[in-house]
Amino acid sequence: MNEPRNPEPQMTETRTSRTSRTSRTSRTSRALRRALLTVLLLALTTALLLTGVVLWQHDYGLHEERVTVPAAGHDLPGVLATPTGQGRGPFPLVVLVHGDGEVDATHDGFYRPYWEAFARAGYASLSLDKPADWLGQTMDDRARETVDALTWAARTRPEIDPARIGLWGASQAGWVMPKVVARAPAPGVRFVIAVGTAVNWERQGEYNLRAELRAAGADAERTAAALRTREATLALLRRGATYEEYRASPGADRELTAERWTFISRNHTADVTADLRAMPPVPVLLISGADDLNVDGAETEALHRSVLAPGTLTVHRYPGATHALLRTEVERSSWRLTLTAVFAPRALFPPGLLVDQQHFLEERSRPA
Repeated sequence: MNEPRNPEPQMTETRTSRTSRTSRTSRTSRALRRALLTVLLLALTTALLLTGVVLWQHDYGLHEERVTVPAAGHDLPGVLATPTGQGRGPFPLVVLVHGDGEVDATHDGFYRPYWEAFARAGYASLSLDKPADWLGQTMDDRARETVDALTWAARTRPEIDPARIGLWGASQAGWVMPKVVARAPAPGVRFVIAVGTAVNWERQGEYNLRAELRAAGADAERTAAALRTREATLALLRRGATYEEYRASPGADRELTAERWTFISRNHTADVTADLRAMPPVPVLLISGADDLNVDGAETEALHRSVLAPGTLTVHRYPGATHALLRTEVERSSWRLTLTAVFAPRALFPPGLLVDQQHFLEERSRPA
């Protein structure tokens, strides 16, 4: 007769197994929690370090004051940036003149490295928002606006030295600043920094078209077709065609708005030659990028050398720099542009660009 089975050993084995599994599960859970906590701490530490880097990189050591300036019939918001740690002035001043497009006073922060370079030379900076109706302006309108801005600074701001005010302008500002130099009230504009400026609006447009076609690898047929379309558009502009007539033309850009067409119609004859000749002799720093697809820097330099008074012109042309005077490899990569703007904004610019402008301004402050 078989003896009955003793269930006790089996029951004991089961409890031991369950205890072991519970212990392993508990250890695994604790390990996972520790690993997760470690990852979270590392992420938090990294985030804090990156935040610190961003804050440090965007600390420019400037005192920025929000101002409102009456200019050419508008009350324009702006920023007056003065040096810190250099007393209360009076400071010499750089008035900024924007290029094309809708631009706020800081140019989305793009101007602050410039302001910092100017401040290191002891200069304040004044920059205004473009008016909401900027597409209705001519270059003469923009010149009146700039004259009003520098007059406001000279007459109402005790921290500004009215005898030491100059202009900094980019791209389209090249058709504005010589007019301002000729019109500014006494004691007048004392210097000009011209960045990526052109000579003639229509020739600049052709240069830009050809340069972009070359960069895109366009063949001769495509280039010829694009130039024919451009000539047809110029013919419309020269006879004062309406926007509706332009839209009905075969080569019309469907994204071009009526406001933009009006702006182009009012300004396409812009040419800086006569205004440069009419300027009183002031020091001019002419800056361009070797990789500029928008403006023929060689033409601009040649004109300045031919018409400005001897000894007044300084020229800097930066290799590996675009029309915006950004490093070419940075501007042409969206992710590099974003990361550099966030984590190292001064590295957006080619070596020497900011320092050269600082030195130019320091020269203006030395006794004759």
